[in-house]
Amino acid sequence: MTDSDSSIAPELLSVLRNPADGSALVVDADGVGIKSQDSKDRWRVIDGIPRFVSDQHLESFGHQWTTFEVAHDDEDRATFEAKTGIALNRLRGMRVLDAGCGGGRYSKICGENGAVVIGADHTRAVDKARKLCAHLPDVHFVQADLKQLPLEQASFDFVFSIGVMHHDANTRAVFDAVAKMVKPGGGYSVWLYRRNQWWQELINTGLRALTSRLPAAVLMPFCHLGAILGSIPMVNRTLNKVVNFSAHPSYENRVCDTFDWWAPGFQYHHTVEELSRWFTEAGFTRLKELPPEKLGRFYRWAYENNLLIGSGVNITGIRQ
Repeated sequence: MTDSDSSIAPELLSVLRNPADGSALVVDADGVGIKSQDSKDRWRVIDGIPRFVSDQHLESFGHQWTTFEVAHDDEDRATFEAKTGIALNRLRGMRVLDAGCGGGRYSKICGENGAVVIGADHTRAVDKARKLCAHLPDVHFVQADLKQLPLEQASFDFVFSIGVMHHDANTRAVFDAVAKMVKPGGGYSVWLYRRNQWWQELINTGLRALTSRLPAAVLMPFCHLGAILGSIPMVNRTLNKVVNFSAHPSYENRVCDTFDWWAPGFQYHHTVEELSRWFTEAGFTRLKELPPEKLGRFYRWAYENNLLIGSGVNITGIRQ
């Protein structure tokens, strides 16, 4: 497949559906797109990726995932297992949906472990994801709104979403729409930002009211400053509990993670009880709260008391 290829993989076409009515799609007569069977709706296929939307209000993520190189295989494998609750050796033969795939690092991990993967993202990050997974013939991507996924409902063995849904205007609407993709008996794992203490929420929400309006070129120097502060042990253990910046071991990841916090237009924070209720109301059972990756008595205390900015609430469950 070349960079200008407008063809679409048959495996992907077989699960694509019209997001408006759920009907199957076919290749357009001109061979450069797909359409509904009644020909009323058409969508472009660019570089092998069906495009149902543009970046729109999520442009900062398109910029983020096409700018930074943040994939680290060993770390990504560990993070995937921790935040989904599923061991990599269970993925072989599964049909998996990566809901909000970004640059594709977790889609890659799933594909390399034998899954058939569909990665969906609202932004042009899918272009980065496609290149990252070019060696994996069973990994495919769509650019689409997670609230109107152009995919067959109840057709995935496992669906996961890590750090994505809270960046929509309505987190619950995204959760419910993605939940419909899980087949009966299938698994669903979701990671969302955790609601912190009231004073942390007040400070960071106030600052984000400014930073989320800044152009990327203006915001980026502050993200580099955050990355520098994140390398100083006494600072990243204290100040970033007040104002968020990343303490990741990699400088580039620290810049990316800090940009990820301050740039998006929407960012909502949730509780374990809230997310658990959504799972139950969507028809999921055998819910399990997944613990954080990091260990240590002080870290766990701070986590359980909602003091760690940027930490998550993480639930997995099985659809009835």
